[in-house]
Amino acid sequence: MATPPDRLLRRLEWRLNRRLDGRLQGAYRTVWRGAGIDFTDLRGYLPEDDVRHIDWNVTARLDEPFVRLYTEDREMTAWLVVDRSASMRAGKTEAATDLAVSIARVVSRGGNKVGAILYDNTEHRLIPPRGGRDQVLRLAKDLMRETAFAKASTDLAGMLRLAAATIRQRSLVVVMSDFIGDPGWEKPLGMLTHRHEVVVVRIVDPSELELPDLGLIVVEDAETGEQLLVDSSDPLLRGRLAEQVATREAELAAAMRRAGVDAHRVTTDHDLVATLLGLVNGRRAR
Repeated sequence: MATPPDRLLRRLEWRLNRRLDGRLQGAYRTVWRGAGIDFTDLRGYLPEDDVRHIDWNVTARLDEPFVRLYTEDREMTAWLVVDRSASMRAGKTEAATDLAVSIARVVSRGGNKVGAILYDNTEHRLIPPRGGRDQVLRLAKDLMRETAFAKASTDLAGMLRLAAATIRQRSLVVVMSDFIGDPGWEKPLGMLTHRHEVVVVRIVDPSELELPDLGLIVVEDAETGEQLLVDSSDPLLRGRLAEQVATREAELAAAMRRAGVDAHRVTTDHDLVATLLGLVNGRRAR
């Protein structure tokens, strides 16, 4: 009888095979490979290019930015850094698990290695990078493992510092979190981008963006356990919450830009295949 992780992987493989393969022909050998080491050509700089590939000598000589192109001939190592804190429980944990397992399966098909760091405030699980379907199955098993969530604010900076200390070889690093937690994570995230190619996936419950109109409800801080009775129908309350959400979204976007990354916001009801296509197309454009 198939185990729960095996059933999860089979379900996701079926969805990937049915809806994704035909739309990503060739992606496994190009988008999901390393940056390469052999210089091949120069071309004009585009806004989505990595500034680290700018050839400053040619740029200064021609008074126009140019980037260096390389042959992509190395296998890639990918790391999944997954926030497993209290605020990620329920729907966000499931969305992160499905997306992480799917990314691991797509990446591993190209002969690449995948590892993971599963982080919360009490337990940090490290899965060294390996290739093959068995590795993806191990990732699925650990991601589905129940966690005793600590009632404390998430140390996001600690999660990113752990990733930087663990991942030595230049890799593709996919950070999955709702970014609800202690401030101060911006600098560690920026330091991570100096050595690695970093993709940030911010997982959001739609109810965090707009309070549902359900009358009197009890809301709970997932990280601290604090509860509060509120009238969700109150227009003044809804207006204040909408302003706070808009401010928080703007601050998060500005922090991500300062850290040098583009965050992909994914809601728990978002289509998995559309999310994967967005990640792949974003990497292909670099």
